[in-house]
Amino acid sequence: MPLEQTSSKLSDLYRQDYILWLEKTCQKLAEKRFEDLDLPNLLEELSDMGRSEKRALISNVIVVLMHLLKYAYQPQKRSNSWRFTLKEHRRRIHESLKESPSLRAYLLQNFDECYCEARDLAATETGLDASVFPESSPFSTEQTLDRDFLPA
Repeated sequence: MPLEQTSSKLSDLYRQDYILWLEKTCQKLAEKRFEDLDLPNLLEELSDMGRSEKRALISNVIVVLMHLLKYAYQPQKRSNSWRFTLKEHRRRIHESLKESPSLRAYLLQNFDECYCEARDLAATETGLDASVFPESSPFSTEQTLDRDFLPA
């Protein structure tokens, strides 16, 4: 079958049945049939995987920062649920960083932005005015990632 027809069929499959497209793509890679690959969609998927990992990391950091703020500024409402959320999202962050250590630089570059989002969410969830919370993070990156750190 000519190259154009094979990759065209695979590209049609991408739109019709994503899981089957993945299976066929893996099969072609394993068989070293590179000429039969649907390269445009394969490249897009690989790029999206990186973006997805970054979004998940940032989302988990925001959740941790938001809960640290709630923990620090609403001590009367501290709960095991908040501690569990902190543990679980820190676990997810550590898992991401273990699998992809290069994400640490991305986290550091985006930490201040994460804090701004967390501050806004904490204000909304607690009903406190955003001005109650510091404009820049009172928690270092190390404290944020430390599985045992809790604000006093």
